[in-house]
Amino acid sequence: MSRVPLIDASTTTADRKALLTQIHGAFGATPNMFKAVANSPAALQSMWGAFGALGGGVIPAKLGEQIAVAVADRNACEYCLAAHTALGRKAGASAEEMSAAQGGNAADPKTAAALRFALKLVDARGQVSEADVQAVRAAGYSDQEIVEILAHVALNLFTNYVNVAFAVPVDFPAVKLRQAA
Repeated sequence: MSRVPLIDASTTTADRKALLTQIHGAFGATPNMFKAVANSPAALQSMWGAFGALGGGVIPAKLGEQIAVAVADRNACEYCLAAHTALGRKAGASAEEMSAAQGGNAADPKTAAALRFALKLVDARGQVSEADVQAVRAAGYSDQEIVEILAHVALNLFTNYVNVAFAVPVDFPAVKLRQAA
């Protein structure tokens, strides 16, 4: 049971309803995470805006989802692991690619470098070195892409914390965590 109410779009304020209706249109349903965040219209607008902005960025959707599952597993967020595994499959990743990404791995060296950098950001709480940035740059990422990798990590930290802290019920097909909580 969620530690905060899951807001129902049909019985809430106009500002919450407008955002939840947009989210429902994008997913064909309203995921529980957004219903939990809707307790604060400002937080919901921030989260939904970040998803939209990054969706229009230079990082491909597949890589964004691989980053998301790596971060989710590292943070023991079952909700995000389930959601982003499903979204990664929709973005063209194979089940094997999503499973590997969950552990921070990829067969493609460039993708592997992005995942290593993303997990370094999580593990070091952003305290990465010049060598860490140079390594991801040497793998073929531009500064724009490197900043977007960090932005994906930051957004996923937000969503992981929401789902873990508030015990949001998972409404995507479950995926087993690799990391111990």
